Amino acid sequence: MSLHIRTVPSPHFGPRPPGVAPSLIVIHSISLPPGQYGGPEVEQLFTGTLDWDAHPYFQGIRGLQVSAHYFIRRTGEPVQFVADEHRAWHAGASAWMGRPNCNDYSIGIELEGLEGETFEPAQYHTLAALCHTLASRHPIEHVVGHEHVAPGRKRDPGPGFDWACLQRLTGWPAHRFPAVDLTA
Repeated sequence: MSLHIRTVPSPHFGPRPPGVAPSLIVIHSISLPPGQYGGPEVEQLFTGTLDWDAHPYFQGIRGLQVSAHYFIRRTGEPVQFVADEHRAWHAGASAWMGRPNCNDYSIGIELEGLEGETFEPAQYHTLAALCHTLASRHPIEHVVGHEHVAPGRKRDPGPGFDWACLQRLTGWPAHRFPAVDLTA
C-alpha cells in the first residue's frame, strides 16, 4: 500500500536527545469533540489553532499544547504533524520496558476514535502500512498503546483496538506488540 500523507505542520515539538532514534510506536485515540469524527478540531488542536470557545468540552483542555507525528482519520487518511526526527508531545509521563520519557524515542500515531470503541478497517490498513514505512526508516522494536506506556493515567486506544488485526496486517512477530491476545 502506497501512502499519500498530507502534511500539516505543528508548532508543538522539540528535539530528540542527541543520538536517539525512534524505536517505539505509540498508538493513541482521539476525537474532538469526543465521539465526533471528520471535523477540523483535532488538526486545530495539534496546530495550536483550536477555538477554545467553539464547544463546551474545549474548556477542559483550554491551552493544551500537544501533538502527534501522525493522525489517521476514520477514512484511513494519514496526516503528519511532526517530522519523525523530532520529538512530538504525545505520550506525557511514560515509560516502556523500564525506559522513561517515551516521547524521546517514539513515534506517536493518533487514530480518530474513542478509547474503548472500535476502529475502522481503513485505519488498520493505513496504520499497518505506516508501521512498515516507519520500520524501513527507523529501528522500530515495539508497537504499543498509550495505555501501555502510561498505565493508570491513560486508557487509549483501549479494548476496542484490535491488536491481532494489526499484527496480522504487519506480519510482525508477537514480541513486537504488548502482551495481549493476538489470536483473536
